[in-house]
Amino acid sequence: MSRIDELTDRIERLLLRHEELRRTNDLLAQQVTVITQERDSLRARLAAARGRIDALLDKLPLPATGVHPGMDADVDADDTDAADHGHPQNPDA
Repeated sequence: MSRIDELTDRIERLLLRHEELRRTNDLLAQQVTVITQERDSLRARLAAARGRIDALLDKLPLPATGVHPGMDADVDADDTDAADHGHPQNPDA
C-alpha cells in the first residue's frame, strides 16, 4: 500500500470519527437543554410550594406561651417541670 493510500484511509477514519463525535456532542447538548428545563421547572415548583407553606404558616395561630417570668421563651414550662422533678416526659404516663 502506498503512502498516499495510507493517508487517505487515515483521513477517512478521522472524518468518520469526527462525524460520530459531532453526533454525540449534538445529543449531549440536547440532553443538557432538557435537563436544564427540568431543573428550572423543579425550581419553580419548589418556590411555589415554599410560598404555599409560608402562606399556611402565616394562617396558623401563634402558640400560647406559658412562660414564667425569668424563664427563657424557648423553654416550655412542662419541659422544665418534668426536668426539675426528675420525672421523664411521657405524655402517656
